[in-house]
Amino acid sequence: MKQLQANTICYANPILPGFYPDPSIVKAEEYFYLICSSFEYFPGVPIFRSPDLIHWEQIGNVLDRISQLDLTGQKSSDGIYAPTLRYHEGIFYMITTDVRGIGNFYVTATNPAGPWSDPIRIPYGGIDPSLFFDNDGKVYVTAQQGADYDSHAIQYEIDIATGEALSEPHVVWHGDGGPWTEGPHLYKINGLYYMMSASGGTAKEHREIIGRSDRPYGPFERYPEPILTHRHLDHPIQYLGHADLVEDHHGDWWAVFLGVRLTEDGYSVLGRETFLAPVVWNEGWPHMDNNEGIVSLDM
Repeated sequence: MKQLQANTICYANPILPGFYPDPSIVKAEEYFYLICSSFEYFPGVPIFRSPDLIHWEQIGNVLDRISQLDLTGQKSSDGIYAPTLRYHEGIFYMITTDVRGIGNFYVTATNPAGPWSDPIRIPYGGIDPSLFFDNDGKVYVTAQQGADYDSHAIQYEIDIATGEALSEPHVVWHGDGGPWTEGPHLYKINGLYYMMSASGGTAKEHREIIGRSDRPYGPFERYPEPILTHRHLDHPIQYLGHADLVEDHHGDWWAVFLGVRLTEDGYSVLGRETFLAPVVWNEGWPHMDNNEGIVSLDM
């Protein structure tokens, strides 16, 4: 990491090279913590720690025993999809989908290095569940439902102690009209609720989109353009999307997301990796990498 001038840091992307897709991130006290999908591999859901968003060390795996994750008989691209990591009142929560196993569930820990609890199952949603803790004490699950062009986000309230649904699921987000509205996250920032998700699938059309509302169930006003994508560029990094937002120690915002470094013939050696970009707010909307939506290997 090279210090260029006051408040300016040069760093290299990806921040986690290799097979680290679908990143999710939180800040807890002086550290940042990040997790990724692990699919059919065991132990599941690697967890990393960093003091500065750039230098990461793996401190364990969230799912490291059979009582949490039994992958017997699961095949390639089965297993654990798109986990979300959240931190609330001293407790870490990891929510995810065992796609061919027990479905959607979450586990908890007071120490992110473990041990983590056995799964607490939740009733609704297809894949990619996320948790949101509101200021009034309510806890919401937001999850992807449906397939292809019928893919959308549902949302409902749960009892965080038991996983019991306290409301019926409501459709809250249809994306931008493209296929595969996935990885939805709900945030509350400066008094507004933001619904952010991926769209377009995990290849060339992959993109990140966002909407906002004054209520957690919307309706959400969608920003008219993707806030992150390289689909229109001849660029060595492609397939950008499936992002998560975090505020740093200084009040600045960042996004982690997956991307793929393509070879000249259009293939990838290392698969989906974890990238980092600054987030700039403009008239209440977040834009990744200074309003241009372009992510570089050297930032």
